[in-house]
Amino acid sequence: MNPEPNYRYYTLIGAFFVAVLLISNIAAQKLFALGPFTFSGGILLFPVSYIFGDVLTEVYGYARSRQIIWAGLFSNILMAVFLWIAVKLPPANGWPFQEQFATALGLVPRIVVASIIAYWAGEISNSFVLAKIKVWMEGKMLWIRTISSTAVGQGVDTILFVLIGFWGIIPSHVLITTIWSGYLFKVLYEAIATPLTYAIVGWLKRVEGADHYDRETDFNPFIIAQ
Repeated sequence: MNPEPNYRYYTLIGAFFVAVLLISNIAAQKLFALGPFTFSGGILLFPVSYIFGDVLTEVYGYARSRQIIWAGLFSNILMAVFLWIAVKLPPANGWPFQEQFATALGLVPRIVVASIIAYWAGEISNSFVLAKIKVWMEGKMLWIRTISSTAVGQGVDTILFVLIGFWGIIPSHVLITTIWSGYLFKVLYEAIATPLTYAIVGWLKRVEGADHYDRETDFNPFIIAQ
């Protein structure tokens, strides 16, 4: 399924979505402490992808949002593969930064797998919940579906990423703290960003002439194009 010709911003939003995902997944390998909370470095930007996901689903529908989610998945895999190749290539004579390069960009395979699985499951859950609530509520009260879908999607994403990526590596109490503190931060992030989401959605609906309702959509998450 290709975007309709009059959808001027669909591709641009999709590109920003993928960019946010890739940057976040590079940063996600670091854990940092902020007071009593423990966060993954990706949390600084990754919640923005859920805002993009909400906007895509609300304006263009679940099927188009799902297509961008799959594009993000393939982009993430491509990035991981080529960064691994780049790290493994022998350094040129006189280039002294191989160790630093490998440390910064040598993605840990387990973290890559965790981020890919958690991202896909979380974004699909987010888009599905938002699309269903929109139909049930006949498009009223956008804030309920953006926050509700984020609560579900970020819950799925956070739990899967932390458990797959760090189980058995960090102490159990740190694991639990990382899950709940990351989850609360992401949901709060979405709630605070609600006015911005409203503004973007309202503007896009006007300029695109789109306000999709997924009444007859096939919600199979494994369909790439529809």
